[in-house]
Amino acid sequence: MSVPSAQSRSPRRGSEQRMTRQRLAVGNALDSLDDFVSTQELYRLLHERGDSVSLATTYRILQSMAEDGQVDVLRSGDGEAVYRRCAVEHHHHHLLCRSCGKTVEIEAPAVERWAARVAEEHGFTEVAHTVEMFGLCPDCSIKDLGAPLRR
Repeated sequence: MSVPSAQSRSPRRGSEQRMTRQRLAVGNALDSLDDFVSTQELYRLLHERGDSVSLATTYRILQSMAEDGQVDVLRSGDGEAVYRRCAVEHHHHHLLCRSCGKTVEIEAPAVERWAARVAEEHGFTEVAHTVEMFGLCPDCSIKDLGAPLRR
């Protein structure tokens, strides 16, 4: 039994969305980034580039793009929603550095099998799940070794 992602179950409405100047600016900015970005960070980037998009519109566009499966969204360690356009179009998970924001897309077949088994054991169907993993990337781990111990 495969466990579809929320993106594979919901219809993609992206082509039905009106393509505005603001939506194009947000999409282009996301395309230029490798890592997840908060709405506030994306808003600042848009303004640095000279794109006039309000913060409310940036929030609205990102939410719409997430609902349409055009971007991945997860909650950072402090609970803030962060967004990223991923190169992988099938269901996957992310490992996110909580210091610098570096992101690694990961396949997790063991997680998929576990989710399918648990859903089946409880009679659930059309199950979706997310796995969010946070840690320190190798570069930040090395930097952290030189810092005083965090308690």
